[in-house]
Amino acid sequence: MGMIKEFKEFAVKGNVIDLAVGVIIGGAFGKIVSSLVNDVIMPPIGLALGGMDFKKLAVVLKEAELDAAGEVATAAVTLNYGMFIQNVVDFVIVAFVIFLAIKGVNKMNRKEEKKEAAAPPPPPPKSEVLLEEIRDLLKKQ
Repeated sequence: MGMIKEFKEFAVKGNVIDLAVGVIIGGAFGKIVSSLVNDVIMPPIGLALGGMDFKKLAVVLKEAELDAAGEVATAAVTLNYGMFIQNVVDFVIVAFVIFLAIKGVNKMNRKEEKKEAAAPPPPPPKSEVLLEEIRDLLKKQ
């Protein structure tokens, strides 16, 4: 029973739930960035480079083998470096956006810390002030 209780405490902790939410949002964000790269950024770059589609860039290591009927018996072996370029661009954009988000959060945290540090301490309660006055009067006698 002890292990079940520990697991329940672990699974219900805020950190685990926050992590799960982060993973789900990250997955959705990854799809958005992939769409941005594939549908918005790469087509103009490909057009500027003469109508090139980066996903189709590959080096053929072994040609496809055809059978007697002319159909593909063995598929070609290719090194798809275009997909690698595409994934690197995806990663750079995701990393940059996450950097900007973390930078913004850190900036907000610094502003809150400055506000807390700049605020003067609250005045002591009236009873404490009276006690200090009594102490000072007794010292003088």
